[in-house]
Amino acid sequence: MQFSFQTVCHSNLLKDLPERQRDILDRRFGLAGEKQTLESIGRNYDITRERVRQIEEDGLRGLREKLESPICQNVFQYFIKTLENAGSLRREDLLLKELGGEKFKNHVLFLLTLGQSFQRSGETEEFYPFWTIDKNALNIAKKHIAAFTSVLGKQKKALPLPLNVPSAYFEISKAILKGPEGLYGLKEWPEINPRGVKDKAYLVLKKTQKPLHFTQVARGIGENALPQTVHNELIRDQRFVLVGRGLYALQEWGYAPGVVREVIANVLQASNKPMPKEKIIQEVLKQRQVKENTILLNLQDKRYFIKDAEGEYQVRKA
Repeated sequence: MQFSFQTVCHSNLLKDLPERQRDILDRRFGLAGEKQTLESIGRNYDITRERVRQIEEDGLRGLREKLESPICQNVFQYFIKTLENAGSLRREDLLLKELGGEKFKNHVLFLLTLGQSFQRSGETEEFYPFWTIDKNALNIAKKHIAAFTSVLGKQKKALPLPLNVPSAYFEISKAILKGPEGLYGLKEWPEINPRGVKDKAYLVLKKTQKPLHFTQVARGIGENALPQTVHNELIRDQRFVLVGRGLYALQEWGYAPGVVREVIANVLQASNKPMPKEKIIQEVLKQRQVKENTILLNLQDKRYFIKDAEGEYQVRKA
């Protein structure tokens, strides 16, 4: 940090204000503790919230001349340079943290509010609150957000941000989030915004790209995830397929749901002709991690499969 924002606010700006104005500005912006509402300050002074607001505005007006001092102008130029480097806008919480850290973010907010070069945009359904030094920056950001959202929708996977575009443009958007792996995607995607055990299990399997036992999935989730809880969640979610004894894979990898008998039936129906047992075993083992004998036992169930004179199998018709 290049400046002592606490010193700038208290020693350079507020010290000559009337005591009540100084105290109310301190409380409203949290310069000496937590931010306080108009109502809470009014109760303390036994005045209306409207009167508190008037005193606050009077105090801010009393600071205008002091804003032309070299120290204030140097601070404002530092803020402007920081915003220029970000593409002329920055999400409020990230800007305050970058400039003042956790300790002095309220002081930075106070100074931004005083500076005539800075405009604040409040929170909307689409965007987080942000500060800008260029009224056109939002329009530029919207175009980049729309273009990247379209790419994400088409590719349906998390991606790095576009090159040569300020990341601040995407950080203001509520539709695009950074995922656990450092890539960006749409907020409704579980790999970007995991919610609950099932989404976190999905991320674990997605990362490993191979079937895992539910106890391994639980370890991958961490956070004291209970294996039995993970097992119960996976077995109820269509995204996951039980492919072996306690082993789960993702359906999107091409695994079909169902017990071994149903997998055999799917293999035979896809072939559309009788198949020798060796070929059936080979195809089923692509879908399930079971013993060959388990497949053979299912094939011998005459309620579902029949063997022709050539020793090949087909599904028994209802």
